[in-house]
Amino acid sequence: MMHPLLLAPVYRRYLWGGRRFATALGRDLPPGDDFAESWEVVDRPGQGSGDQSLVASGPLAGRTLGDLVRGHGRELLGRHAGLPTFPLLFKFLDACRDLSVQVHPDDERAARLVPPDRGKTEAWYVIDAEPGSRIYAGLAPGVGQPELAAAIRAGTCATVLHSFEARPGDCIFIPAGTVHAIGAGLLIAEIQQSSDVTYRLFDWNRTGPDGKPRPLHVDAGVEAVTRFGPVAPVQPAATADSAVKRLVTSDFFLFDEVRPAHTWDVGGDDACHVLAVLDGTLAFDDSWNLPPLSRGRTILMPAAIGRQKLTVLPGPAAKLLHVALP
Repeated sequence: MMHPLLLAPVYRRYLWGGRRFATALGRDLPPGDDFAESWEVVDRPGQGSGDQSLVASGPLAGRTLGDLVRGHGRELLGRHAGLPTFPLLFKFLDACRDLSVQVHPDDERAARLVPPDRGKTEAWYVIDAEPGSRIYAGLAPGVGQPELAAAIRAGTCATVLHSFEARPGDCIFIPAGTVHAIGAGLLIAEIQQSSDVTYRLFDWNRTGPDGKPRPLHVDAGVEAVTRFGPVAPVQPAATADSAVKRLVTSDFFLFDEVRPAHTWDVGGDDACHVLAVLDGTLAFDDSWNLPPLSRGRTILMPAAIGRQKLTVLPGPAAKLLHVALP
């Protein structure tokens, strides 16, 4: 019954969003210029159906990712079967304005919340960057919790942050406990632990739609900061597969950049895999009756379908992101 799962995106619309999911990723969007996040793979149970990816086509069309995790965990997750929910969330972000300065707690702190949650370690991949766009990751040298708290309360938090100009292809690893913000002008792919715990430390002294400053979580947020010093883009590492560069190896996810020349084999390791196409067009075996995967498409490959060969179709060179559970 299992097959490669094309999932319908779940959009989040905020003031800082835009329309690059349409202009850069080829999406068919309704009117509006505030499309901020596109949740590609998500299983967050909650009131009603919660936040859930829906299978968009094939024999499992209309089923939620949560249904498959809890009802067909062995076929979907393979050796990771038994998890209560899908542990990762993969998304695209279109930041037309600076996002707030945030920090996420680690697993231990998040487990003490009511209701308990996971911590949130994440990684970003810069798909596109307008000139001068900046990433804020980590703190300036010598800045600790007291200096951070004082700067937040004085409205000068920007002076204690580490930042750099972002470039397409940059990957930034943000372990839980790291202060961070995505700057205006960036189109980002993000992989994270599936968590909803965010502490807003600083909002650039802005006001919200109601003319009032948005709430900050200074005490809890500063207490959750456990990593200090600057964070720089990762250095991709070669792997045994010449098409694959390892971006992040963590306790929560493996994150790769893949540049296949003609074909690329993936899977067959009793685990599921997430693939997101950033450039070019790739096709699965005809037996799956799937449309070609072009820029902006994300697919979840269940463990049960085994090793699959993707073929690069004529046109632009292919580039995709690959995510797996460790």
